[in-house]
Amino acid sequence: MKNFLSFILFILLSSPVYSSDSTDTILAKLNDALRNKGHYVRLKEERIANFKKIKSEDLTKEQDYNYNKTLYTEYLKFNSDSAIFYVKKNLKIANELQNQELFNLANLQLVTLYSSSGKYRESEALLKNIDKNTLSRSLLQTYYVAYREFFEHYAANSYDIKYIQQIRQYRDSLVTVLDPNTLNYQITKIQQVMARKNFALAEKQLLQLFSTIKEDNSQYAMITYLLGSIYEAKHQLELRKKYYALSATSDIRNANKDNASLQELALVFYQVGDVDMAYKLTQSAIEDALYCNVQFRTLLMSEVYSIINTAYLEREAKRKTELQLYLLCISLLSAFLIVAVIYVYKQMKKVSRIRGELYETSQKLAELNKDITETNNQLQERNAQLSESNHIKEEYIAHFFSLCSTYINKLENYRIILNKKATAKQFDEIYKMLKSTTLVDNELEELYKNFDIIFLNLYPTFVKDFNALLIKEEQIILKQGELLNTELRIFALIRLGITDSVKIAAFLRYSLSTIYNYRTRARNKAAVSRNDFEEMVIKIGLISLKD
Repeated sequence: MKNFLSFILFILLSSPVYSSDSTDTILAKLNDALRNKGHYVRLKEERIANFKKIKSEDLTKEQDYNYNKTLYTEYLKFNSDSAIFYVKKNLKIANELQNQELFNLANLQLVTLYSSSGKYRESEALLKNIDKNTLSRSLLQTYYVAYREFFEHYAANSYDIKYIQQIRQYRDSLVTVLDPNTLNYQITKIQQVMARKNFALAEKQLLQLFSTIKEDNSQYAMITYLLGSIYEAKHQLELRKKYYALSATSDIRNANKDNASLQELALVFYQVGDVDMAYKLTQSAIEDALYCNVQFRTLLMSEVYSIINTAYLEREAKRKTELQLYLLCISLLSAFLIVAVIYVYKQMKKVSRIRGELYETSQKLAELNKDITETNNQLQERNAQLSESNHIKEEYIAHFFSLCSTYINKLENYRIILNKKATAKQFDEIYKMLKSTTLVDNELEELYKNFDIIFLNLYPTFVKDFNALLIKEEQIILKQGELLNTELRIFALIRLGITDSVKIAAFLRYSLSTIYNYRTRARNKAAVSRNDFEEMVIKIGLISLKD
């Protein structure tokens, strides 16, 4: 039984341990971290600001050195310019103390900062001025780290296999001086295994570390990044995405601006075709690199950014084209809908007209029509006068159609009479009828009378409003029984939109010069501007319609 339990324990420890969260959950946390990136930066700045407040002026030089060293650590992956500032302060203190170990430590710290910001010559010069044989074991670790990172940064600017070999050489040297009980030693050893492409062993060791390390540990992002690198080499896309996302989320929450996870994750999303997410991650990575002034990261991102940015712009152009197509479809559908509404409206008007005719032929329908009319009257009392005016216009348009029909019937009767007389060869009678103007005069008189009645029903205050536009002594006074005179009819036609003097002359059967004289004389009598007179006539009745 004991051996069986030991076997089960061995299996559990040797089996890969993956993150319990799904990829979607991890990506949701990453998106949340990206949205709150500014918040994490503010927390970092507040922590640094609070630390700066506690500094005492009574610190010894050694204490001041440690104080600056703490600030350097805070700024190392946050703002390299500020980190350089505090390291240089420590160089000055080390010189004053004449402490070579403190001086070497500050120089080694400066090496990494210079190489990350692109000052390779200055960085290399500092390294060459340090005699590694004089360094303590702890400084020797920093020395190998500085050299390894120098070549990592330089390789980003000028890739050469010899730089990769140098990186491996200094990593191997670092392993010899690290404490085997430290996490840093274990991670460095795993990187050696990965360099030898033994990904199965490296994966197993990293997953064991991952199962024990907490998210707030400073090495959490490195472990998950290395796992992402392994799954990249093994072409396991989902696991690669998951662990790069975990690493990127940790970097963002810790306000670590010198990070590689966002760049790698952007490439993953680009490969799966999610250009929007790839572009968002690339933008964030570049912002971080510029904020921290990490030039080698900017160089690494430049090629990736150009590829993703091009794809993003192409996607946006495609989306714009699709949007234009959708807008065109919507416009066509809208036009179709408008046409359909107009058609339905016309059909409804037609049905309403037919219904009205049926009401006239049936007493029951007539009573129903009366009820509807009463209801409409109640609604008209509550509605604007515009609705009432439209109803009046429709009524009198129908009346005009009736008049036209009557005139056509009269002409038909007249034609029949003439035809009969022509058939009977009563040419003298025909000549007498054709010569007489009595019929035309009577019809004209009736036409003008009907016009006056209908127009004044539409615009009952027209005469009063027209007189208001004239000077007092020139205002028109109608004769007994007269609704409109010739001058008022001319401007009544203008009010109806007939402004062409030729058409007015034809309607009133006057010469063109007579119409022109009437219009000129009226403008001369105007109490308002002569140029605005006819325009104001056209506006008579509009105010009352709007009220």
